[in-house]
Amino acid sequence: MKLLYFLTFIFFFSCSETAEDRCFAGLKDKLTYYQEKKPFTVDQIRENKPDYLEIINRKKYRSFKQDSIESIHRYDSDEAQEARWKTHQEEYKMFEEKFSDQFSCSNKQLVGNIAYAIGRNALGFWLLKIENDKSLAYFLGLSFSHYYLNDIQQKPIINGGFLELEGSLVKIVKVPGLPGYDDYSAISDGKLFRLNLKDITKDSDHDGYNDIFEKSFGLNAESNDTDGDGISDFDDLNPMFRSSKNKFTKLYELLMPQYGDTEGNLKKMHYTFTVFENDCDYFHQVSTDYRVLFIPENNNKKTYYVKMTDVTRENISKIKKDKENPDNFFISTSGSSYVSDYSAEYKNGKWELEIIGGIVI
Repeated sequence: MKLLYFLTFIFFFSCSETAEDRCFAGLKDKLTYYQEKKPFTVDQIRENKPDYLEIINRKKYRSFKQDSIESIHRYDSDEAQEARWKTHQEEYKMFEEKFSDQFSCSNKQLVGNIAYAIGRNALGFWLLKIENDKSLAYFLGLSFSHYYLNDIQQKPIINGGFLELEGSLVKIVKVPGLPGYDDYSAISDGKLFRLNLKDITKDSDHDGYNDIFEKSFGLNAESNDTDGDGISDFDDLNPMFRSSKNKFTKLYELLMPQYGDTEGNLKKMHYTFTVFENDCDYFHQVSTDYRVLFIPENNNKKTYYVKMTDVTRENISKIKKDKENPDNFFISTSGSSYVSDYSAEYKNGKWELEIIGGIVI
C-alpha cells in the first residue's frame, strides 16, 4: 500500500506542469501562432448552447440573406449612406456617449423610463440599458461565431420580462485574399432567441459585470475580486491574475499590442478587453494600460463561450531558449494576417528586441 501511495505521489508531480513548462518551448518545439477556430454544426451549437437560452423555430421570419443585404445598404449611393450614418449617429447618440463608443448599437427600445439597445463589440453581444442617467451593459453569451442577430428586428426586443431576438444560426466564412475579414453563411434560418431578463441582469457579486460575462470568460461570479489583489474586477485592468515584476513579464509587456493615443481612454472602457490564449504565468502577470483577459490553451479547460467563439485577435507565443546564449531568447507575435519572429536579448537589465523574420498576408 505504501508503494502505491508513493507511486501515486510521483505520478502526480511528474504530470504537474511548472511555470517552465507553461512558458518555455523545448528546443525542438515549434512556436505556436494565432489559429482560427473551426465552425460548429447546428447540432454542436445546440449541444453547447447556454441553459438560459431558448431557441424557437419560426414559421414566418426575416431570412439571414434578406437581413444581411438590406441592413448594409450595399447598393445605396455615397450620399445616401452618409445620410443614413448621420441618422444612426443621432438616434444612438445617448448610448454612444454613455458607453464611450465601445459598442456598435442597434434596435433601440424605450420601456417606461428605461432605454434599451443591442450592443456588439469584439467580445460579443450585449444588452445595453440606460435608466435614470445610469448606464449598464449585460453580456448575452451568444457567440457571434454561431449566432446572427438580425439588424432589423420586426418586433420589440423587450417583451414581458424577456429579451427576444430574431436571427439565424450561422458559420463564419473566411474570404480569400482578405485576411482578418469575416463573412457569414446561414446554416439554419428563422430562429427566435429568447432570454429571461432576470438571467441576463444577474450580478451575484455586485461588481458591475453580470454573471454571464464572468462565467463566459473565466472570472469568479461569486467574488468581486477574482485575483484577490484588492481591486474589484470592474476596475482591474488585469482582473484574472495579480500583476508582478519579472524580466519575462516585462518581455511580454513589450510585445503586447500598442494602441497609441487611445490607451489612456481605454482605462475607462470597462467593456473593452484584449483577449489572449496563453497559459504562461509570466504573461498572466503583466501590467497594462488597457483591459486584458486570458483563456487556456487546453480546449478542455475553456468555458463554453470561448470554446466556440473566436475572441482572440492577437497572440504571443511561448519563449524559446537559445542554446548558444543563455541571455538570448526567441518569441513570436501573430494575428490573423501576420506573424513576427523576434530575437530577445536581456542586457544590463533591459530587453533588446530584433525582428528576425515573419509573414504578412
